[in-house]
Amino acid sequence: MDHNCNSPRTPSFRQRRRSNEIPAEINKSNGNILLVDDKFKYRSMWIRAYSSLWMLASVSLIIYLGHLYIWAMVVVIQIFMASELFNLLTRATQDRRLPKFKFLNWHFFFTAMLFVYGRILSQQLVNTVTSDKFLYRLVSNLIKYQMVICYFLYIAGFVWFILSLKKRYYKYQFGQYAWTHMILIVVFTQSAFTVANIFQGIFWFIFPASLIAMNDVGAYFFGFYFGRTPLIKLSPKKTWEGFIGASVATMIAAFTFAYFLGRFQWLTCPRKDLSTSWLQCDPDPIFKPEYIPLPGLISHSLPWKEIPVLPVQWHALWLGLFASIIAPFGGFFASGFKRAFKIKDFGDSIPGHGGFTDRMDCQMVMAVFVYIYHQSFVVVEDYSVEMLLDQILRNLGSEEQLALYAKLGHILQERRL
Repeated sequence: MDHNCNSPRTPSFRQRRRSNEIPAEINKSNGNILLVDDKFKYRSMWIRAYSSLWMLASVSLIIYLGHLYIWAMVVVIQIFMASELFNLLTRATQDRRLPKFKFLNWHFFFTAMLFVYGRILSQQLVNTVTSDKFLYRLVSNLIKYQMVICYFLYIAGFVWFILSLKKRYYKYQFGQYAWTHMILIVVFTQSAFTVANIFQGIFWFIFPASLIAMNDVGAYFFGFYFGRTPLIKLSPKKTWEGFIGASVATMIAAFTFAYFLGRFQWLTCPRKDLSTSWLQCDPDPIFKPEYIPLPGLISHSLPWKEIPVLPVQWHALWLGLFASIIAPFGGFFASGFKRAFKIKDFGDSIPGHGGFTDRMDCQMVMAVFVYIYHQSFVVVEDYSVEMLLDQILRNLGSEEQLALYAKLGHILQERRL
């Protein structure tokens, strides 16, 4: 007699196959083919090139529009990345029985967005509304209580999660809860540093992002034509020829491209508010040229005796080195992650490239390094009077600021007498 016929069992659910999943037979036959031996490589190259041109044109337009639009672009990319990662572990059968559970993921996502950007851009927001007394007071109060608001929004999501738990789905729901929090850490860690870099000056966003793109393109083409020696098992189409060739090309490009970008004031000035007006500032010393005399043998055969070099170009070499040697490991990590889940790409939003997460894997590592490098080796802490007043005024309301100015004026008048 079969004792299992009438006993209740937890049903087994099959995970749906996505468009980016690798069929087993294709994975076995093509998984280890080098790019140089791929018979479809020219077709893939043209699709990839066409998509790259569209992305380059779109990003160039957004960069021209300014800091606020670049921030908006980062937010849109975040939403696409979160959507791709949320869908990675979703199961159609469970989701039909938990219709509101997906909304909970987005509740945590937008709560994290409010917390992160509220902390990063608080001073820029205050500087934007200083001319309007009502808005200034409203924004000041929102910033003051922003952490409390975000905390209770998170607690509301936590309570919502507990109340939504259903028998037989506990493991799936807790797995989704943990997965959501890991996504928030991955997505918002890199984006927070990216936005901080943007408002330090567009240069600190566009330059490292360009280095990653150059390295990626270089690795693709060197591997395309010369790749014979596999680099790492996690990503079988990566080769030592592509890795080394791209590293050399990226270092050369870093030094020259930094000089080109460093000449544009629009790219080098920091943005201290959220307006879209044209920026003008006294260039930072690292963007002011220094003239290096050429050696005698070279100067005799050339029409000039010295060459201009921006100090930022020496910093660019370190950024180029990191983009060439360390940042690709973000891509290797993503490759291993995709192999663990047996998918080819995180999504299919960008033809020839996969999803947005596939394009941002190395950018995540690079953005954090650029912020740390900039704060450690580029920013000079001068503690000027303007800086000290700014630190004091950001914690005062409009009436307190007026009282402080009146007191300072009274003190100065007494000293003159």
